[in-house]
Amino acid sequence: MYINRGTGFWNSMPPVVKNLVILNGIMLLITFLTGDFMYEKFALFYVESPLFKPYQLVTHMFMHGNFIHLFFNMYSLIIFGIALESVWGSKKFFIYYMVTGLGAAALHSLVLFIEVSSLNTAYEAGNLMASEGITNIMRTPTVGASGAVFGVLLAYGMLFPNNVLQLIFPPIALKAKWFVMIFGAIELYLGLSNKGSNIAHFAHLGGMLFGYFLIIYWKKKNRMYF
Repeated sequence: MYINRGTGFWNSMPPVVKNLVILNGIMLLITFLTGDFMYEKFALFYVESPLFKPYQLVTHMFMHGNFIHLFFNMYSLIIFGIALESVWGSKKFFIYYMVTGLGAAALHSLVLFIEVSSLNTAYEAGNLMASEGITNIMRTPTVGASGAVFGVLLAYGMLFPNNVLQLIFPPIALKAKWFVMIFGAIELYLGLSNKGSNIAHFAHLGGMLFGYFLIIYWKKKNRMYF
């Protein structure tokens, strides 16, 4: 157990969660100071965009659009990530976090590929407006730890399914397993019904999906806790 109540909450925070919070905070500060440079270089662009670089699959996970975006992701990471790092250890938790973050980017990129393919078909059929949609996809950056954080949420629901979570809005208490299923269903609905949204709903689902398969793999190999 990592918590030492005599040293304060911040000092007792396990190392991976703590360093992720620090790194994400530093990246947002640099983004505030440098503006578009950080987005052009380190946000994730569609793979066929001239702005795409392979390293963006990793770097975009540590960037955020604004303080509110950062706050809610880091708050969720702290709430759920501390419990996971405490039972898994830092190495396994870090591996899980990175796999779910990369999985989120993979599913998001796949959905963009499907959208671009559909728009190309429409353009070839004579819909000239489709080219504007393709251009927007090529130029739109994706940032945020949300995919990995949704993976962390999924893991918490699988490892501690009957832990009760007290929600602020709406003010109700839910077991973790129901909380995760409801959030997953909402993300799927929003992803299918709000294709023009500036929120990468399928990245969130990608984090949960890859997290689920990784946990199932660990369970099958009896490697869940070592």
